[in-house]
Amino acid sequence: MTYTGQVEVGGPADVQVVGDLEVTKLAVGPLANNVYLLRCTLTDQRVVIDAADESERILAELDGAEVSRIVTTHRHPDHWQALAAVRDATDAETIAGARDAEGIDVPTDTEVSTGARVRVGACELEIIEVEGHTPGSIVLVYDDPDGGTHLFTGDSLFPGGVGKTWSEQDFRTLIDEVETKIFDRFDDDTRFYPGHGDDSTLGAERPHLEEWRERGY
Repeated sequence: MTYTGQVEVGGPADVQVVGDLEVTKLAVGPLANNVYLLRCTLTDQRVVIDAADESERILAELDGAEVSRIVTTHRHPDHWQALAAVRDATDAETIAGARDAEGIDVPTDTEVSTGARVRVGACELEIIEVEGHTPGSIVLVYDDPDGGTHLFTGDSLFPGGVGKTWSEQDFRTLIDEVETKIFDRFDDDTRFYPGHGDDSTLGAERPHLEEWRERGY
C-alpha cells in the first residue's frame, strides 16, 4: 500500500521505507499526537520519536523489538505521557533538547543541542534546535542516502503554519528560526513529519511563509 501519512487515533499505523530507515507513524491520545517508530533496515535497531500517549499501543507496534532510544521533541506533556511506560518496558535511553529537559517529568539521559547526532543503527539523525514553541524544541533530520531529506518537526512546523506561541516575541523567534534553519537550508522536496496531523513538504509550504508572518501565527 502507498504511504499517505494520514493516520487517526485508533486507526492503523502508516509505514514507509526511506533509504535504510523504516518510518512507522501512528496517532494516539486525546490530542491526536503523532508517534514515529524508526527502524534501521540494516540492523533492526529502533528509535521512538515522541512516546506521546497510549503506551500499550506503542509497545504493541514495537512487538517486543529492542528499542535503543526514545527522543522527545519538546517539553509539552502531550508529547511524553507514555514515555515512562515505554522506557520501563524497553530500557531505552531517553533524549531531549537541553533547554527543555527540565520540563519533562521523566529524567532525560542525554540532553542534545544543535549539531548533535542520534543513531538509529546504521542511520543517523541530526539535531536542530528551533526556539519559539518552547525554548528547547528540537527537529530531527534524516538525510536519505538514496535522495531526499526527512524532518521530524514536533510542534515547530505544521502544514499551514508554525506551532502555537504565547507572545508576539515567541512567534517572531519561531518564524525566524523555521525560515533560517529549515526553509533556507533544505530543498522543496524535503518532507516533514509534524507532532500532529498530516505530513507535508517544504515546497508546498514555502509560498505561504510571508502570509504566516503577516497573520502572526
